[in-house]
Amino acid sequence: MQTITKFQIKPVTTPVEQELFLDVPARVYANDPYWVPPIRSSEAKQFSPSNTFFEYGKAQQFIALSQSGEPIGRIVAAVNQRLIEKEGQNVGVFGFFECISDFDVAQALLQVACDWLREQGMTVVRGPIDFSTHNGCLFLVDGFDSPPMILMPYNPPYYPEFIERDGWYKGKDAYTYNFPLDKPLPEEFEKAYRIACKAGITFRPIRTKGEEFEADALKVYDLLVRMFTDNYSYSPQTPAEFLDKARSFQSLIDPDVFPIAEYNGEMVGMWMGLPDYNIALKHLGGKLDWFGTLKFLWYRRQIDQGRVIYICSLPEYRRKMVSLALIYLGMQGGIKKGKPYKRAELGHIYEDNSASRKLVEAAGGKIHKTYRIYEKAL
Repeated sequence: MQTITKFQIKPVTTPVEQELFLDVPARVYANDPYWVPPIRSSEAKQFSPSNTFFEYGKAQQFIALSQSGEPIGRIVAAVNQRLIEKEGQNVGVFGFFECISDFDVAQALLQVACDWLREQGMTVVRGPIDFSTHNGCLFLVDGFDSPPMILMPYNPPYYPEFIERDGWYKGKDAYTYNFPLDKPLPEEFEKAYRIACKAGITFRPIRTKGEEFEADALKVYDLLVRMFTDNYSYSPQTPAEFLDKARSFQSLIDPDVFPIAEYNGEMVGMWMGLPDYNIALKHLGGKLDWFGTLKFLWYRRQIDQGRVIYICSLPEYRRKMVSLALIYLGMQGGIKKGKPYKRAELGHIYEDNSASRKLVEAAGGKIHKTYRIYEKAL
């Protein structure tokens, strides 16, 4: 563990400080073989006034600087009014946390975030959550021996150690599951697909072009709102927010691993899979300029695994075997001739979501990594 005898914590108020804030991860993970640098321009955009979060929330960035002015840590405290209205309590969040291996620095960052949230009238703080759980959340607490898949967090093992030492307690754990693709599914899944078809469920890949993509994306949005409104620390997005993020992934979608289920034209379920683009992004150094784009196109050829972000179906259609049928179709798409996928990672799934966990485990999934959100009273 490093020890910095003198440092300062200050709010980010200038463009120079903003650049230092964005520099922190590169220092923290300088020698970590598993870290995937975030795209710097995308991360900077999240703090732009144009981010729709600031229409209903507010936030303050803080940075830790060594005596020589080097960036050694950072944190963001945020008030998400939609989360407060949904939960009926003044809960604030912290996120974008990164810190060198020095407990005093980490504790000071957590303290300044809590102080700011207390000044805003918050009585509980939760994190890590980057503004909302749609954006990014969770500390990795077990499974540090492999890189993160696309859209999953990664951090050094000392982050959960530091936050627990500072008196935080577990809010909720979540798991990801490993799915090897060289083993066939139990026959019940193919049978479920046939039952669903006979019950009038139709299946098709998501559409990825023009107005058809936008229409499907809005249907996905409606399905997710209906399915996950009661999820832990969930706060609602607007259709515009969801569409903006969906468009950023439009060209990256593999329709063969994104089947959707419909009944009389209504989307009633989906398996949302994505190739693991982290395999390519790892080589870009956080820069998606013209040269970074060329490197991305080159290294994406090495992608041999995927992440399943959601498997879901509306409760009233589960008797029609929609969830099992989607698992069957998603796995069939992954092993289709010409596909590069050797394994998939599914999740995250919260620890108390027993129905989803039983379904995934019945299909052969094994817990791969464990993540956690922490809480603390203010």
